Amino acid sequence: MAATISSPAKCELRSVIRFLQAEGNSAAEIHRRMCQVYGEGFMSDGVVREWCRKFKEGRNDVHDEEGQGRKSVATDDLVYRVDEAVKKNRRFTLTSLSMEFPQVSRSSLYSIVTDELGYKKICEMNI
Repeated sequence: MAATISSPAKCELRSVIRFLQAEGNSAAEIHRRMCQVYGEGFMSDGVVREWCRKFKEGRNDVHDEEGQGRKSVATDDLVYRVDEAVKKNRRFTLTSLSMEFPQVSRSSLYSIVTDELGYKKICEMNI
């Protein structure tokens, strides 16, 4: 039995699909053979079929297309406005920010404050 490869890159899997399809294998056969090497949960049979269809239609690139996924709501303007709001009130909470920016989700505000602006929660105790 072949050794199992764990955590393969998506482009690696797609390259193998493209190669096996070029050999003339069916999508079901490709999925069966890849399960032996990558394990049962590497990719669903339907996804293998989808990639076989894409390659058959002429796609050559195995890498993700640019622009996939959701667009970030953290525009430069929004990050700047959140930074200004934080500087105005250093004792801000996410609730107060979400009231000031109702069009932005709390999780997006949290991401802007922590990831984009690098602010951290600091507690001070007066004894």
